[in-house]
Amino acid sequence: MTDWPLATDSMEADVATRWRGMLFRSLCASAVLLIAFPAHGHHSWTAGYLEDQSVWIQGTVVEFHYQNPHAWLYVSAPDRSGAMAKYGAEWANPSRLIQQGITRTTLKPGDTVILTGSPPRDPSEYRLHLKKIERPADGWTWSGPGGVR
Repeated sequence: MTDWPLATDSMEADVATRWRGMLFRSLCASAVLLIAFPAHGHHSWTAGYLEDQSVWIQGTVVEFHYQNPHAWLYVSAPDRSGAMAKYGAEWANPSRLIQQGITRTTLKPGDTVILTGSPPRDPSEYRLHLKKIERPADGWTWSGPGGVR
């Protein structure tokens, strides 16, 4: 006979209960991380743009990327030296834009537009945080959360 105790049904049940508890805690922790991760990915506009300043450019629409997380409007416009450059205007996400009447066909390549927005923190970058768009050809205007005018 050995000095080791023999396993009993109650001991096996206790081990199974502990494993279930660890599994439950692990799943809960994973769920919290998965829920929190997307919130961590969003950024502040002030991280990339000088939100207390405003600039405008007039140019021709080259591309309109209507996609998450933010739509981007690209225009060809002269830079400070007069040379043509491609500027990117970071906009809201498509779900917000659709609520304001903006669809993927609202702006088309070739449209002449005037963009107003916040300049980038790095002045060598050709981009802005879009606040207003005007399309002089037909008088169409979008301005902030209020949408189309």
